[in-house]
Amino acid sequence: QVQLMESGGGLVQPGGSLRLSCAASGFTFTSYAMRWYRQAPGKERELVATIASIGRSTNYADSVKGRFTISRDNAKNTVYLQMNSLKPEDTAVYYCNAVRYTTNYWGQGTQVTVSS
Repeated sequence: QVQLMESGGGLVQPGGSLRLSCAASGFTFTSYAMRWYRQAPGKERELVATIASIGRSTNYADSVKGRFTISRDNAKNTVYLQMNSLKPEDTAVYYCNAVRYTTNYWGQGTQVTVSS
């Protein structure tokens, strides 16, 4: 049974930091690129960051470049999103995604709220 379990969301003040985690199980983690998406109320889901299945190639949305860092620990089947210098516009539900060719797995999402 495939599972992607996000954790680490919460309420943080502007300028603060959070680290999201996504624990994967039920598939060959090292064969999948991993992505973080987010969806704010009333907006479409947005791709935030991608990390390749092997190696450490990463890509980021322009809106988070220089502030967010995606990483993965293949020994723990876990992908992370370190978010620094958070802004109110980063408020959204953040989703973990595993992708390999046309196969996609999704987590349930974790809420991140940036507010004073």
